[in-house]
Amino acid sequence: MFRRNNNTRAFSLVELVIVVVIIGVIAAIAVPRISRGAKGAGESALRGNLAGLRNAIDMYSAEHNGAWPGADGSDVTMINQLTGKSTAAGVVGTTAGVHIYGPYLRRGMPPVPVGPNVGATGVIMTTTAPVATAIVEATTTAGWVYNYQTGEIVVNTDDTNEASIGYDTY
Repeated sequence: MFRRNNNTRAFSLVELVIVVVIIGVIAAIAVPRISRGAKGAGESALRGNLAGLRNAIDMYSAEHNGAWPGADGSDVTMINQLTGKSTAAGVVGTTAGVHIYGPYLRRGMPPVPVGPNVGATGVIMTTTAPVATAIVEATTTAGWVYNYQTGEIVVNTDDTNEASIGYDTY
C-alpha cells in the first residue's frame, strides 16, 4: 500500500489575492505612463516631420531664386518638385545635367502622426495667412495645409497636446 505525503505545499487563497492586488496596483501605475508615452511619440514624430518638410521647402526656395514649391497652387506640382529633380525654373524631369536640383524629400509627404487624419499625406493648398486658419480637419486625405505663397506648412488638425497647445502651432 502506498502512503501519500501530506506535506505538500500550495498557495493559500489569501496569498493569491495579495498577488492579484499587487499586480493590479502595478498596472494602475504603468498604464497611464505607457499611454502618455505613445502620445508623446506622436508629438515627437510630428515635430520631426514638420522640421523635415520645412527644411525641404526652404532648401527648394533657396535653390530656385526664392520661389516656393507648388507656386502654381497645385499640390501635385508641389509634391513632384519636392520629391523629384528639377531645373532652376522648377521644371521637374530626369535629364542629366539639366534637372540638377533636388530631390528634397526621399519618400514623398510624410504621414501625419496625430489628430483625426492620422496617416494622411495629402496637402491642402492655400493662400490664407496664417495658414492654420485654413485647416479643414474633416478630410481624411489631407494631412498638411500649405501656403504656396509664403512656404508656411502646418498639420491639418486643430487637436491639442497634453499641455493644450495646438498641433497647428508647431
